[in-house]
Amino acid sequence: MSDHTTHFGFQKVDESAKARKVAQVFDSVARRYDLMNDLMSGGLHRLWKAFTIAQSGVREGSRVLDIAGGTGDLALAFARKVGKRGLVVHTDINNAMLARGRDRLLDKGFPTPATQCDAEFLPFPADSFDCVTVAFGLRNMTHKDKALAEMHRVLKPGGRLLVLEFSRVWKPLSPLYDFYSFQVIPRVGQVVAQDAASYQYLAESIRMHPDQETLKGIMAAVGLEKVEYFNLCLGIVALHRGYKF
Repeated sequence: MSDHTTHFGFQKVDESAKARKVAQVFDSVARRYDLMNDLMSGGLHRLWKAFTIAQSGVREGSRVLDIAGGTGDLALAFARKVGKRGLVVHTDINNAMLARGRDRLLDKGFPTPATQCDAEFLPFPADSFDCVTVAFGLRNMTHKDKALAEMHRVLKPGGRLLVLEFSRVWKPLSPLYDFYSFQVIPRVGQVVAQDAASYQYLAESIRMHPDQETLKGIMAAVGLEKVEYFNLCLGIVALHRGYKF
């Protein structure tokens, strides 16, 4: 792969085109995003996110940056934990997703700042946040190392980064998981969201994402320390955690 191409699912595309293609996916699925997450995971995504919050160390008064926060479920949970003395900033590169998340937080009584931005160019000063999270968003980023370096930059010393993402499943489970991913999920996406192609991309993007050990190495390479990961549901999902010292 040349310096100017990247993956969009299994396709090789010019780097300049990936962000646009990903934006089209999320513009299409935003309205049914939460329902599809429940259907695809059998509700398990709620437990994965609860585990992420439990591992975050966030408490009252903490400052949290939620990147690629989508419809705001993590941001809402963090807002409840940090209380009035804390701060949660909810971001996404996609306006349709960010707007749904902003409205959800407002409806729940949390007027959390919402910022549309690219994770590779975060508009925040260095050493700003106690915790940075990205849940199911890293695999859609063109330059994952650059995005992770930005996340490291905006962390305070002693802060931690948590990356919740689909990962490499336990090998004996792979055939069943592949059948579910490529045969079932796109069909459900067509019925529920009238969009099979976006959910085909989802399945493909998971396979192109770095495995657990590779992502751990990338996080360490951008300066994060004590990097570790927790496999959830036999590696279907992994939570990576690293610190800035």
